Amino acid sequence: MEASRPNLYLVGFAGTGKSTVGRLVARELGYALLDSDHEIEQAQGRTITQIFAEAGEPAFREMERAFIDGGHPAEGCVVACGGGLVIPPGMLERVQARGVVICLHASIEAVLERTGRATHRPLLQGDDREQRLRTLYAAREPVYRRTGTMILTDARPMREIVAHVLRVYREEQREWARRHR
Repeated sequence: MEASRPNLYLVGFAGTGKSTVGRLVARELGYALLDSDHEIEQAQGRTITQIFAEAGEPAFREMERAFIDGGHPAEGCVVACGGGLVIPPGMLERVQARGVVICLHASIEAVLERTGRATHRPLLQGDDREQRLRTLYAAREPVYRRTGTMILTDARPMREIVAHVLRVYREEQREWARRHR
């Protein structure tokens, strides 16, 4: 499959800016913006919190796999991926086969601040939220580091982050298309 407009997948921990950056990058590229969590909620007719409560995390991870395997267009999209989407074995490779992957990264302090009032993140709910977040962050960070290019979103102007993502995407899209001819 030759794609001149391979999808851009933004991955990373909750609160790193995937949705915000994704919206701006999609606008610049003239691509559609998809948020994997939102797409799954729409398909399921219930929120992520409800899915976790009613079906459990393994069922939700299977829904993410189905979304990546074919629940969205093959090109011309910026996909803001849920924070845990690339964590299960084999998922990072699945996403890399579908398009260019860029990981947005933020310090644990920035993530704590940005997710402080979020009620739609089931894995960050409950007692001692900060400790839960730190533990999850530490467990996921090695996978995020394997994704490819990581872009720090701490204390940087949004226009600079967007320009960095666009620059990396444009460089990597040619290489990705060459590898997937």
